[in-house]
Amino acid sequence: MAYNTIKERPVQRRRNTQREIPQVEEERAKGTSLFHLLDRYTRMDVLFQDGVPVKYLPFLLYMMVVALFYIGNTHYAEKTIRKIDKIKIETEDLRADYTTLKSDYMEASKQSEVARKVAPAGLVESSSPPYQIEVNGEEY
Repeated sequence: MAYNTIKERPVQRRRNTQREIPQVEEERAKGTSLFHLLDRYTRMDVLFQDGVPVKYLPFLLYMMVVALFYIGNTHYAEKTIRKIDKIKIETEDLRADYTTLKSDYMEASKQSEVARKVAPAGLVESSSPPYQIEVNGEEY
């Protein structure tokens, strides 16, 4: 039998001379990465070698529901805190407005201020004190 005596030449790739070739970083020593440590101490490959164990599925689903509830509760609490802060600022503004308006009203309702404001209408303050009129019960 005749053998093929023609040998294939290795393909030489053209290099792009405009682009720099990235330097390959030195690999870390085996066993120092986080995933390698997890793999070494948890032995998850032994657990899943025959497929996904169905006996852990209810517990896994329960833990997922608890985690989702926890995340939702955290978001709800943060939203409530933001609302409380917003309402607290609004309450402080309204309290300041109330205090300002109350002081303006107290100033405007003084007897001297009322007399000064009604003077252009021709009303004047009485100089005699008020007196009480007594009416007999039969006349009324």
